[in-house]
Amino acid sequence: MSKITLKIKGMDCASCALTISHRLKKQEGIKRVDINFASEKAIIEYIEEEININKIKEVIKSTGYEIDDSNRWEAHEHTHAMDEKKQKINVIFAAILTLPIVIRMFWAWEIPGEFLGISLTNWLQHWLSFIVVFLFGWQFHANTFKQLKTFQVGMDALVSMGTLSAYFYSLWALFTSHHLYFESAASIATLILLGRFLEYKTRERASYAMRKLLELGVKQALTIQDGREIYKNIEEIKVGDVVLVKPSEKIPLDGVVVEGESSVVESMLTGESMPVYKKRDSIVFGATINKTGILKIKITKKGKDTVLSKIIKSIEEAQSSKPPMQKLADKVSGIFVPVVIGIAILTFIGWFLKTGNVAISLINAVSVLIISCPCALGIATPIAVMVGTSVGVQNGILIKSGDSFEKAKDIDVVVFDKTGTLTLGEPKIIKTISNPEYNEEENEIIKVANLVARNSQHPLSRAVVNLAKEKNINLDGVCDFREVPGQGVVGKCDEHRYEILLGNMKLISNKKLKTLWADNLMIEFEISGETVLYVAHENKVIGAFLITDELRENTQKTIDKIKEMKLEPIMLSGDNEKAAGMIAEELGISNYLAGVLPNEKQKMVKNLQRNDKKVIFVGDGINDAPSLVQADLGIAFGSGTDIAKESGDIILMQNDPYKVIEAIKLSRKTFKIIKQNLFWAFFYNVVAIPLAVMGMVNPMVGAIAMSLSDVSVIGNSLRIYRK
Repeated sequence: MSKITLKIKGMDCASCALTISHRLKKQEGIKRVDINFASEKAIIEYIEEEININKIKEVIKSTGYEIDDSNRWEAHEHTHAMDEKKQKINVIFAAILTLPIVIRMFWAWEIPGEFLGISLTNWLQHWLSFIVVFLFGWQFHANTFKQLKTFQVGMDALVSMGTLSAYFYSLWALFTSHHLYFESAASIATLILLGRFLEYKTRERASYAMRKLLELGVKQALTIQDGREIYKNIEEIKVGDVVLVKPSEKIPLDGVVVEGESSVVESMLTGESMPVYKKRDSIVFGATINKTGILKIKITKKGKDTVLSKIIKSIEEAQSSKPPMQKLADKVSGIFVPVVIGIAILTFIGWFLKTGNVAISLINAVSVLIISCPCALGIATPIAVMVGTSVGVQNGILIKSGDSFEKAKDIDVVVFDKTGTLTLGEPKIIKTISNPEYNEEENEIIKVANLVARNSQHPLSRAVVNLAKEKNINLDGVCDFREVPGQGVVGKCDEHRYEILLGNMKLISNKKLKTLWADNLMIEFEISGETVLYVAHENKVIGAFLITDELRENTQKTIDKIKEMKLEPIMLSGDNEKAAGMIAEELGISNYLAGVLPNEKQKMVKNLQRNDKKVIFVGDGINDAPSLVQADLGIAFGSGTDIAKESGDIILMQNDPYKVIEAIKLSRKTFKIIKQNLFWAFFYNVVAIPLAVMGMVNPMVGAIAMSLSDVSVIGNSLRIYRK
């Protein structure tokens, strides 16, 4: 299965997106189509053996729409600017030409003279209306023709039928001395153009965060080649090149620091306002800002592999995906226009039978066509999803699917993985203890332990190495080293006659060393949840380290807030019962499970779901992947390098547990806005159409109401930006 994201030009409303979607879904090999006309993006899943990209593009073009293949943001920005300018010009000139006709409804101005027995005043109204309807309003007729080719009808069909009906009736009335309705034809076209322009502007605001992300990219970078500094365009830089980044400059692409130290602002990607210290071997991300020192960076990723590109791709996919509620709205929209056309025809027949007046019957039918607004139904969800994902990315919350907003509404339980989620996941030595029988100094214990620990990547070994660095204990030379799974590490160095041991009680016991002091130490400290790591050499246990995993800064605040929200917090841990119990007691979590393997975590989530519980699982996104997928809503802590691999529905770019609360609140608020949008879109039509059928709304008022309904839905969605 392959996936492609395409930018489609020429879509004016949700009906356009439905037209393209219906056509694509009829093709062999197309498995899923999500089109968001607000973001002008289509995400298509297909089977390569049955259909290729060129064929997909041909199908879209055959419906009358264009594919924007330009990859650079500057090209997209230029296209948007041109579209906005064109729409603005159309609205201004259409309004100028419509104004005299509308004024004549209130002030009967006249031009002296006749032509073919018809006053010049009426001829002028005709030509002004003709230009507005057929020149500035041509897009409505063209889009209707595109849709009819695929046996679909959308919002443009209603506008086109309404304006053409009013115009051609007035043209007939011009030669038969009946009442003219040129002002209705022209004003409808002008008001719909104005409404779409306002809608376009508010949609642009809704995609603000996406635009800001796209603008972050660097166009040039200073590379170092053969000792020379050369500026290169970003497209020319290759993986492995070394770039020089000076203070206050942006880091061009993802890479690793090979020389220098500095603080880097990563807020544009993670939402974290505090600068992050970087030194040799630190990973840095493109589009972040170097604050103080000079950095030499070896490029490791470029193009679509960079963190920025993956975030943008993830947001695009989220904004184009549709929650279940929107799929229902799409079905309604799909049959809505034909139903409205049928109601308009019945309205014409009913009024004609009642009054015998063609003009009144036609105008009431036109009112029905114009006031109907399936477009509001079509944008109710996409625009809210767009704003919700934008607000999320501004706050370091990456929402990967529009479904996430709906999933968060009925959650009962929040299950946390302990290590790396509630705690830092980085074991830290809090105390070094010397065996009083041998009375070794602290630094000597650390030195001996570090001889073997420096060769191991185990988290406990790294804790010893970090302590040695803090104490400035640096060693040279290589030891004969091996790891004993589940016990520790063993090594022999040239300057030492005996093996060095670093590990747990099991390792000490298996080596048949004296363990009385070690036993007492374990009883004393492991009962309080600390891990004891023993150090031995020359067949003597010379000391031990007490190790703990600290809680993250906002962990307690997060658990308290979850309880306040009437949700149940549950903690799962692979640690022993005592260690896990101490953390659970400290946080006030009554329901926890210790000694759990990754697959057992998934089973517990399943058990909760069998008991009719809706579950959020919060984990690190790698070893917790099965649980993240199983949960109703998976929230993953993820560094930028993990984004492509994360299994969660939501990724928190900062490793801050309180972001879980923010993600839940944002999801619930967005879903609430979606429900409001859909309710008012349905309510508008339920009220407006009967009024139009009864002749209580003229076409001009209908056009205003229809345009305002779209703008109000977008305006309501923008409320998500409020804190």
